[in-house]
Amino acid sequence: MFDRLRNVKKQYEELLRRMEEPETYADPALYARCDREARQLRPLAETFAAYEKACADQEDALALTGDPEMRELAQEEYQAARTERERLEQELRILLLPKDPNDGKNVIMEIRGGVGGEEGMLFASDLFRMYSMYAESKGWKIELANISQTELGGIKECSFVIEGEGAWSRLKFEAGGHRVQRIPVTESGGRIHTSAATVAVLPEVEEVDFRLDPNDLKIDTYRSSGAGGQHVNKTESAIRITHLPTGLVVECQDERSQYKNKDRAMQILRAKLYEQELARQSAAVAAERKSQIGSGDRSERIRTYNFPQSRVTDHRLSGDGRSFPIDRIMNGELDPLIDALVTMDQAEKLAAQTE
Repeated sequence: MFDRLRNVKKQYEELLRRMEEPETYADPALYARCDREARQLRPLAETFAAYEKACADQEDALALTGDPEMRELAQEEYQAARTERERLEQELRILLLPKDPNDGKNVIMEIRGGVGGEEGMLFASDLFRMYSMYAESKGWKIELANISQTELGGIKECSFVIEGEGAWSRLKFEAGGHRVQRIPVTESGGRIHTSAATVAVLPEVEEVDFRLDPNDLKIDTYRSSGAGGQHVNKTESAIRITHLPTGLVVECQDERSQYKNKDRAMQILRAKLYEQELARQSAAVAAERKSQIGSGDRSERIRTYNFPQSRVTDHRLSGDGRSFPIDRIMNGELDPLIDALVTMDQAEKLAAQTE
């Protein structure tokens, strides 16, 4: 591990040196490439430099423990340096974990109301609002592709794209069944009901990642059924694309432009087919897809939103750190919950490396 880290530090320092050379500075493309590579190496290189300093501080303090006048202070400095070294070593192990190749990609999300009838669909609408508020807090852009709503404002199903740095790395943990326990607005007796919604999370796939054969596609246009005033009665701007070999169907009707709807539908279809292709190559990926979609049943859940107890419980976490205040979560304050899931994921990967 340390030989690799020394090489990373050396490469980083070499890149910084090259960026200061006049010939590099005079070539915008070369400078941009060096800068991009340096930014990728910076976290590891700077953390390793801090680790080396902590090791040196620990050795210096140890050398002073033989001096009676300096022993007490030296022991304190030794312990502080040792603690810092151990912390930085753990941080380096995390930084060296294999990176998710999709971490830099945008996200396609799908939400569907599950069991519970209208209440499950109202909860799906609440989840869409929650993710929209979280995206806004992160400065991400959210674009609705398709939505089917009920008369009470619930969501039968919807799909949308979230664009922004870190979107996949944060939202990939949201895939699965979400269960809600509360008194529905449609309940006259005040009884608590349990309903559910499902969330699927897919990385956005560019055309270069997965190409579609036009002969495999059936493309239909139709009039949008959503809001839009008189416009929806005049033009058939909504798009439905069927992938004939698999039977996958994608609809997009949010844009007024037929071309924009077609582009967005193709984007979603590529993501779904790309995921299917990965699933065929790996049984583990296939199992993950199944766990994401589920059946919408109450028992297939990653998280429970308990309104009477004002808490959200993520069932993948353990101990006291698995529950969060429901009002904050429903208003899009997801970072504490997602941070806990990221930490759990890193711990599992570290444990797998030592097996």
